[in-house]
Amino acid sequence: MAQIDHIKDIARYGLENDREKLLNSLNEFIEYYRGTRKVNLALQLQSLVKESNRSSGYLTKVGSDHYFSRQNEKEVSDLFIDKLKSDYRLENLVVSSEVKNELIHFIKENNSVELLQKFDLPVSNKLLLHGPSGCGKTLASYVIAGEINKQMYVVNLGAIVSSKLGETSKNLAKVFRKASQEESIIFIDEFDSIGKIRDYNQDHGEMKRVVNTILQLFDYLPQSSIVIAATNQENMLDDALLRRFDVNLEFSLPNKVQIEELILLTLKKGNFKSPSKTILSRIIKKCEGLSYYSIQKTLINTIKRSLFEQLDSKKIVQKINVSIWSNLIELEKKALKK
Repeated sequence: MAQIDHIKDIARYGLENDREKLLNSLNEFIEYYRGTRKVNLALQLQSLVKESNRSSGYLTKVGSDHYFSRQNEKEVSDLFIDKLKSDYRLENLVVSSEVKNELIHFIKENNSVELLQKFDLPVSNKLLLHGPSGCGKTLASYVIAGEINKQMYVVNLGAIVSSKLGETSKNLAKVFRKASQEESIIFIDEFDSIGKIRDYNQDHGEMKRVVNTILQLFDYLPQSSIVIAATNQENMLDDALLRRFDVNLEFSLPNKVQIEELILLTLKKGNFKSPSKTILSRIIKKCEGLSYYSIQKTLINTIKRSLFEQLDSKKIVQKINVSIWSNLIELEKKALKK
């Protein structure tokens, strides 16, 4: 039998949902390829057959409930960048005392759901984090997930937003349904891209539908699930959406105290010695105006380069080169001004 005949049989029996004949045709096709010395392809096909039988106990029939269930699971999983359990804790986060206190209260509420429900009190489970890039919004979401010990789904906006009419709203509904079923956390970064102000004069209608969908999903979000949204542009969010968030926290650039706290925390993790108070004070002053991310990036790169300078030394001294650090801070400032 020729190759094309094998392919026709496989297609026909698959569409007819004839499992027995489909398996026979596949096995004949595998033997055919072994005979043509295309062993790799034969092994790959054999592996697919075995995996299908192992995972479901039978070959998935096109059009069957099992087939559509598996397809739906794949479609939903594509809407997330990551699904994770976080090890981050409050001690890993450097922010203003006001923001940290609000995060502590939010965590406490969501760790005390049963107590609050006993007294018929609502749980704050919708959190908006806004402020400049690199100021800890994403890290804060990981800290919340770690402290509450819930699984977190990081939403893939590229997969959520669709040019097809109504598809974005359907994708959002799938995301919230999945999180609700598993009592988990949804994290949506760059939330302004889907929660923009509804312009009733210029909007063609799709954005209004998306925002209305989010409002409904927020209203029916179970108390056991959490949604965390982050944005650099709070002013672009629809007013009705802003009102739906239980907690609205503004993250800002670090002051001198927070810069020092971040530096000491980073050095502690790597067991590197801190510069003298005089030098540290000078470095802190140079770091003013930079984000937490930029400051930590320059420090980590300084530590690496300080190590590289000692590659030929018999004993490595865990001390950073301050001149390298100063130079990297200046380079970072220049890069951000472009």
